[in-house]
Amino acid sequence: MSATFITELEATGTGPRLAVKDLIDLTGVPTTAGSKVVEEDARPATADAACMAGARAAGARIVGKANLVELAFGGSGINPHYGTPVNPLDPTRVPGGSSSGSAVAVAAGEADVAYASDSGGSIRTPAACCGVCGLKTTFGRIPLQGVWPLAPSLDTVGPMAVTVAGLVLGMQLLEPGFAPADAAPSSVGRVASSADPTIATAVAHALHAAELAVEDVSLAGWAPAWDAGDKVLVSEAARSNGFLFDRLDDLDPAVSTRLVRGAQLPHHDVAAAYAVKDDWTETLSATVERYGVLALPTMAMFPPTMAEARNFRFNTWTLPVNLAGLPAVAIPVPTGGRLPASLQLIGPRNSEEMLLALAARVEAAVTP
Repeated sequence: MSATFITELEATGTGPRLAVKDLIDLTGVPTTAGSKVVEEDARPATADAACMAGARAAGARIVGKANLVELAFGGSGINPHYGTPVNPLDPTRVPGGSSSGSAVAVAAGEADVAYASDSGGSIRTPAACCGVCGLKTTFGRIPLQGVWPLAPSLDTVGPMAVTVAGLVLGMQLLEPGFAPADAAPSSVGRVASSADPTIATAVAHALHAAELAVEDVSLAGWAPAWDAGDKVLVSEAARSNGFLFDRLDDLDPAVSTRLVRGAQLPHHDVAAAYAVKDDWTETLSATVERYGVLALPTMAMFPPTMAEARNFRFNTWTLPVNLAGLPAVAIPVPTGGRLPASLQLIGPRNSEEMLLALAARVEAAVTP
């Protein structure tokens, strides 16, 4: 069995092939959260997660439970227990996480759509690493009952696919009746970022090719928002997974280190982070409303090699979006080289219909 899936399933039905991240309950299948410790006591789920209802009604052919970073707590995609899904663009580079298996399943053609989760970038990061599309939905839009929690105030579920049309299909499975907007915006605000020059150039060229009017935006609060988001994420993750603290030695050392850090954060630091969260939500929401859509790279650098991944910060340009609860889509844009860049588009709450219309416009402009 490849490392793409923790559990492969014999797909039945007439609908699209669907991979499901192994945080999401499927009737009759244990949910492992990518952890051997969790697997030890896991029992077959007695019911589907709420987000599976549309897929079941549409006759989706579920091909398997996709691999992930243990407990969905990391951006590299590396899993020492079940193996690391192989990045189809470059096997020496990480696939990105935590939704590594979901990204690889669609990139390798093993699924038409994948369901994944995003708490700090876990859909958009692997989309960027593997050259596919991913949609982080508005916080609260897709129900999370039956989804293994990481950080409950940040967690979201959304689709991944090779194309924007695949994301639309994924949203139609998650939310029957979904349709992209009839028209896309004609302008965006471009957020200043310290990206690799090749990535920055590719993003600029994509916006130009789509004939979008671009106004530069400076968001001075981005770095403090990232810091607050990091504290919220690790502290909530420690609480969500507190029952594992007597088994830390059996977890991925990178994951156990993050859990311990989250548990040891002083209460006043966490309280201050939530205060920043409230202020940042207002700030980013107001900025997005002013410009309509914000554009910036999904990742500032190309995906690192396995050896380089330990010291790589994957969620610099994604985590603040989760902190504010806004939707964002990541789509690949060409660089002229073997590895694409990834463009991230951020919209107001519940603007997924508009974001996917705009993403389709950009995609069409940069596709040969």
